[in-house]
Amino acid sequence: MAPTGLIDVHAHFVTDGYVAAARSAGIEHPDGMPGWPAWSAESHLGLMERGGIEKSYLSVSSPGVHFGDDEAGRALAREVNEFGARVRTEHPGRFGHFASLPLPDVEGSLAEAAYALDVLGADGVTVESNHHGLYLGDARLEPLWGELDRRGALVFVHPTSPPHAEAVSLGRPRPMLEFLFDTARTASDLLLRGVLARHRRIRWVLTHGGGALPLLADRLELFRSWLGDGPADAPSAVEELGRLWYDMAGTPFPRQIPAFEAAFGTERLVYGSDHCWTPAEGALAQIASVDSAPPPATAGSWRDLTTRNARRLFAPDGR
Repeated sequence: MAPTGLIDVHAHFVTDGYVAAARSAGIEHPDGMPGWPAWSAESHLGLMERGGIEKSYLSVSSPGVHFGDDEAGRALAREVNEFGARVRTEHPGRFGHFASLPLPDVEGSLAEAAYALDVLGADGVTVESNHHGLYLGDARLEPLWGELDRRGALVFVHPTSPPHAEAVSLGRPRPMLEFLFDTARTASDLLLRGVLARHRRIRWVLTHGGGALPLLADRLELFRSWLGDGPADAPSAVEELGRLWYDMAGTPFPRQIPAFEAAFGTERLVYGSDHCWTPAEGALAQIASVDSAPPPATAGSWRDLTTRNARRLFAPDGR
């Protein structure tokens, strides 16, 4: 019997126009990486065939679409979102799409979310872990979260470079370490500022197994108890964070997913490749590690588990 097809919730695309806009803004080495990847639907479908991936949900990765000018950010978001919608339409059943928002422009992001979800039929929206230093718990974003909560929308949170990245990354590409820390930083901000509690209907998806978050959840709860942060009967940090969804892009085995499972279980764990920023051969090596890992305690394979979870994530009630 053929193995279960993977559902990839963490897959990326770039366009010539997008890369040109980023370069015009002076971004030749995004997040300290050597350069920009190439992408085509055909090459991505080739990877999917080789790796046994049934469907890939495409999004624009860091550094996003806002390079300092609101109007330009709105225009670029519209351009890449319409491109992503066309790819999905041209390859029915193979691709989904998370729409880019031009944050930190909240007004523009509200308008683009409505257009992407209502007109383009996007499967969700994507935001970065911070937008020019604006983290996701910031009160200025509350109108956006309120609208996405009303819609029960999926919000895919992709990491990006933190403020003052050059100083803290020590000359290394930020995806190596800083992305994992920034995911934990923005998730803790969502938690500690009460955004997660206020907006229960948003389906938040964090990447790379939550980054450093599984190892920090107990520490967050310790400090919450010391500081008297929130009502005494509030769910613990581990409980709140365990309600989010997480993908396993990166290096899930042999160590990361066992640590993740110990913190949050596996009921909301889904698969992610991170292609095209992860080259095809790297994505295939990661799939091989998933397929050869000891199976999850819930029986079946990691393919079975993550695909079953993904179908729940994209179900109408997201449960």
